[in-house]
Amino acid sequence: MRITIEAPVDTQRAAQCARDLAASIGFSARECDEIVVATTELASNLIKHARGGSLDLSEASAAGRPGICIESQDSGPGISDLEQALTDGYSTAGSLGIGLGAVNRLMDDLELRSMAACGAHLVCHRWLRSNLSPAPQPWLEFGAASRALRHERENGDAFLVCQWAGHALAAVIDGLGHGQFAQRAALTARRYVEQHFDLPLLDLFRGAGRACRATRGVVMALARFENNDHHNVTVASIGDISVRVFSGTKSTASLARRGIVGVTSLSPMITVCPWTPASTLIMHSDGVHSRWNWSDFPELTEQSADAVARRLLSALGKHEDDATVLVARSFSI
Repeated sequence: MRITIEAPVDTQRAAQCARDLAASIGFSARECDEIVVATTELASNLIKHARGGSLDLSEASAAGRPGICIESQDSGPGISDLEQALTDGYSTAGSLGIGLGAVNRLMDDLELRSMAACGAHLVCHRWLRSNLSPAPQPWLEFGAASRALRHERENGDAFLVCQWAGHALAAVIDGLGHGQFAQRAALTARRYVEQHFDLPLLDLFRGAGRACRATRGVVMALARFENNDHHNVTVASIGDISVRVFSGTKSTASLARRGIVGVTSLSPMITVCPWTPASTLIMHSDGVHSRWNWSDFPELTEQSADAVARRLLSALGKHEDDATVLVARSFSI
């Protein structure tokens, strides 16, 4: 469905068409509202920056997963810096500059093609979310403990756990520095990951990086578990977040790429670690001392994930930094 955008009334028409199409695909009322906001921002950009253009709305499918595709096309001056245009507060038309940033947050991917000769072509998708309702038989137990730097009210660290049928995602995020601006960066990244939890890890880093461009930036590690026959956990990391998997006397540490999510445009380092029913994953920010071994805490072998996280934070947390520990274990332990 192609909609010509030349005036505000066309923006309203595009928004209604997007709502109707999204509802027919199966998106919830809240998700339809979010798709409408993204559509409205794209249509408004066509009027503000290119004096008009067109929007194409269509159903989409990827690996059997249904979704909606929105394409924006104009013949204006193009976009000179695509990533900068995604930064909240950036505008060339005297507006608030939150249009494309909102589209990045609300849609699952956003590709921009821009050349001065033929204007800007933007393509974005939103996929039906996986069901986050608790699985009939939870197979992983998570625990986390976090605290702010001494005498600070705001914690610059954040963590996240999402579990859905046969899958789980855990994250530890550390905003640069301390205080309110570090917290703002960490919560911005956390919010993006939480809203797009079932995307591929590389896409989560790219989207979170775009969302964090107007912040100080973060370092982040994500661990994805799949309850299948592969018996692995996949870890993606940028910056100084420690991730180790302990299985009996063996320990596997993930690799990390130096950089800052939201500042440097880098793909994360990916590490695949073996996972067994007896494995324990420990993720922590750099506010926790890294020179320790699982054998230093033999009393924790039979403890819950939450108890392990609290004990490690108490024993190893630095007083001069925000500190977070996240633990994952199989329920069979």
